[in-house]
Amino acid sequence: GGPRRLLLISNSTLHGGGYLGHCQQHIQKFLGQNVKRVLFIPYALHDRDAYARTARAKFESLGYGLDSIHEFCDPVEAVRKSEAIFIGGGNTFRLLKALYDNSLIHEIRKRVLEDGIPYMGSSAGTNVATISINTTNDMPIVYPPSLKALGLVPFNINPHYLDPDIKRTHMGETREERIRQYHEEPNTPPVLGLREGTMLLVEGDKATLQGVTGARLFLRGKKPTEHEPGTDFSFLLNDSNAPNL
Repeated sequence: GGPRRLLLISNSTLHGGGYLGHCQQHIQKFLGQNVKRVLFIPYALHDRDAYARTARAKFESLGYGLDSIHEFCDPVEAVRKSEAIFIGGGNTFRLLKALYDNSLIHEIRKRVLEDGIPYMGSSAGTNVATISINTTNDMPIVYPPSLKALGLVPFNINPHYLDPDIKRTHMGETREERIRQYHEEPNTPPVLGLREGTMLLVEGDKATLQGVTGARLFLRGKKPTEHEPGTDFSFLLNDSNAPNL
């Protein structure tokens, strides 16, 4: 195996573009020439067949074959034989429950962290790559046995991060307030707020912000900080950031 390789995308579709259109060049560069087929995990959406058709059409247009895990009799064996894994977006609770139900948490971790196969996540697929899904925006429509996720990185991510709209009169909680509430709890890890159009590339012990928008970093007990594409976030990969969960 090689070092971990992750492409953690905030969102699948950017306003004005098609499915994965805004990041397709990043995907091609990330997967490269060695990967021929991608294993797609569509568990975050209810209609897995339709979701797989959408993903397959996109990846085939980029020159990659795509197999959807829900079409296999043995999901664990599908992960064991995969060249690369892509977990798509939808509801993060539904996704994580299905990963537990199909005994895939340990298997995906092993393939990515020990065998070094590329892992791509988008939205919910990015959420489950982190320590836990505590900072997802989704509703808990089902109950996974735990909120602990794949732990491919020792921090959390908030995909689709939204800034407060100062022109609106809506006085509901902002994302920033919700993340601050999370950090009021002891031993909570950093949270990277990825705005739409942004992604985090992890190669071994190096993490770089990519895309067209920026990100907001939340560290427990500190003021949030603003970061542009190109920012080196490698320090977040230091396992000392991870709490003792």
